[in-house]
Amino acid sequence: MYRQGDILIVPVREEAVPASVTTSPSAPRDARGRLVLALGEATGHAHAVVGSGTLVRGPRPMDPDFLHVPSGGRVVHEEHAAISLPKGWYRVQRQREYIPGAFRVVAD
Repeated sequence: MYRQGDILIVPVREEAVPASVTTSPSAPRDARGRLVLALGEATGHAHAVVGSGTLVRGPRPMDPDFLHVPSGGRVVHEEHAAISLPKGWYRVQRQREYIPGAFRVVAD
């Protein structure tokens, strides 16, 4: 497992990736060509993957995203050390917090 701030990245065996993920369109890259895993609402900084790969967003905010880096990749952020990812599939989950009566994604 890998953690960078409020992002958790967990390796997933290819056969365990839901079929809907492999047929869904990839999230678009930002203006700098990165796959943005999470954008900091307060700072504008981003947890992002540079290099080749695809990111499929979960249908709801609390659902995990799935990242595929066929040649490996690097997760970068302006305030954290970069993380090198071996090639493969990953489940990407944002940290959540409890507020009375509900859960929400942690604001960065």
